[in-house]
Amino acid sequence: MEQQKLPNVTIVIVLSILGFICCCFAGLPGVLFGGIALFLALKDEKLYKENPENYSNYSTLKTAKTISIVVLALGAIYLLWSIYSIMSMGGWDAYMEQSRDMMEQWGIEE
Repeated sequence: MEQQKLPNVTIVIVLSILGFICCCFAGLPGVLFGGIALFLALKDEKLYKENPENYSNYSTLKTAKTISIVVLALGAIYLLWSIYSIMSMGGWDAYMEQSRDMMEQWGIEE
């Protein structure tokens, strides 16, 4: 019997890479992409464990799963840090006021 590839490996890799890129800008998209990627990776891993002789790309799945876990962790850390930073400034209103002040200082119009 010919071995086939696990169905979600490519999308897990793509979501993990997108999540990693998003972790550099904001935490929430990284958490979302990483969470979806991890869910799909676990789904494929369950499929592989049911019939390991039918699938050929399990090592790629393990790599993609590792990347998705790292992305999920980085996104969560960045998201928590962002929330902490906003709260330490005095809340959302104080954060927005500081942003407006910085924009005025730089000469950027709203």
